[in-house]
Amino acid sequence: MTFGTNETTGPDVAIVETEDAVERRAREAYFTASQRQLIWARFRKNTSAMVAGTILIFLILIGVFADFLSPYNPTVAGRDKDYTNGAPQIPMFCDDNGCSLRPFIHGVKRERSLATNFRWVTTVDPEDRRYVQFFVEGWSYDVGPFRANTHLFGVDEGFIHLFGTDDAGKDIFSRTLHAIYTSLAVGTLGVLISFVMALVIGGVAGYFGGWIDGAIQMVTDAIRTIPIIPLFMALAAFIPQEWSAEQRFFFITVIIGFINWPTLARRVRTHLLVERNQEYVLAAQLQGASAGHTIRKHLLPSFTSYIIVDLVISFPYIVLSETALSFIGLGLKDPVNSLGVMLQNTTSADVLLNYQWYFIPVFFFIALVMAFVYVGDGLRDAADPYGTASK
Repeated sequence: MTFGTNETTGPDVAIVETEDAVERRAREAYFTASQRQLIWARFRKNTSAMVAGTILIFLILIGVFADFLSPYNPTVAGRDKDYTNGAPQIPMFCDDNGCSLRPFIHGVKRERSLATNFRWVTTVDPEDRRYVQFFVEGWSYDVGPFRANTHLFGVDEGFIHLFGTDDAGKDIFSRTLHAIYTSLAVGTLGVLISFVMALVIGGVAGYFGGWIDGAIQMVTDAIRTIPIIPLFMALAAFIPQEWSAEQRFFFITVIIGFINWPTLARRVRTHLLVERNQEYVLAAQLQGASAGHTIRKHLLPSFTSYIIVDLVISFPYIVLSETALSFIGLGLKDPVNSLGVMLQNTTSADVLLNYQWYFIPVFFFIALVMAFVYVGDGLRDAADPYGTASK
C-alpha cells in the first residue's frame, strides 16, 4: 500500500523559510531594541525631519569650520577698501575672451560718476582675470592650542567676495559663516544654562511636592511673566560701554539662558510628580538612596529621550531671542558677527533698493531655524510611542 506525498520543490521551501526567518528576526529586533534605537528607526521614516537634519548638520559644520572656509577676516581688519557695497562675484569658466580650465572672476574698477552725484561706481573689467585658488594662506586663526592660516579658497590677486561686501568693505560671505557660528554658540550655551536649571528646579519641585513645589511654581510663574524686551532695555542701559565684545556676548547668553528654563522645568516637574510614586523609586528610597541620587540615577533617565527632544525644540527659540535682541540693538553688536547683527544692515530702504545681497544671511537664518524646528518635531513624534510616527 502506498501513500501519496505532497512534494514541494526545494527553492520554494527555502523562500518560505527565508521569509519566516526575516520576519522572526525583525520581531526579535523590535522587542529587544533599546529606546534610542526605536526612536532612531521612527525618525528615519520622517522624510522632512531627515532632510532638515541634513541641512542642520551642514550648517553646523560650516559654522564650526568658519575660520577655514572664510577667505578673509570678518572684522574691519579684513575689509576691502576698494570694493565697498560691492556686488557678489561669482566664479566662471568662460567669458567673451574664451574659456579656462580654472575658475576665475573679473577685476573691478571704481570711479566717481557725475550721473550718480559723484558716488562711487563699480565697473567690471573683462580684461582682468583673477583665478581662484584652493588651500591658500591668509589671515591667522586659532585651532585649539595651535595657530593656522590656511583657507579653503582665494584668488591669486586681490579679493573675491562670493556674497558681496557691506558699506565698510567687509566680506559678507565670511561674516555670514561666523554669524552662524556665533548664533549656534549663543544657542548652545543658552540651552546648557536653561537645561541645568530646569533639571535642578523641576526635579526638586516634582520629587518633593508640597509647599516646596508651590514656592518653586510661584517663582517659575514670576519668571514667565517678565517681558523680555523691556528687561533687555533696562539691562542694556547698565552695560558698561567699555565692555569687550566677548563680555557682552557672555552676558547676553547668560541672561537668555536664565529666562528660558521655566518651560522645560515644568515638563520635568510634571513627569516626576507621576513617576515619584512608582515601585522602583520606593525601592531606591528603602535602600537609603538620597533624593539627589534617586532623581539623577532613576527618575531623570526614565524620560531622557523627552528631555533631548525638548532641548532641540528650545534651541531655535533661543537663537530667535538672540537674533531679535541684536536686530533691535539690545543684544550683540559689532565687531561680533551674529545673524541678528547682520540683519540690522537690512533695515534701510537704500539697501532694499540698491544692495539686495545684504539679505543673503536672512536665508541662512531661516534655514537654521526651520531645520531645528523640523528636527525637533521629528524627534518629538519619534519619541512618542502612541504617535503616528510609531505606527
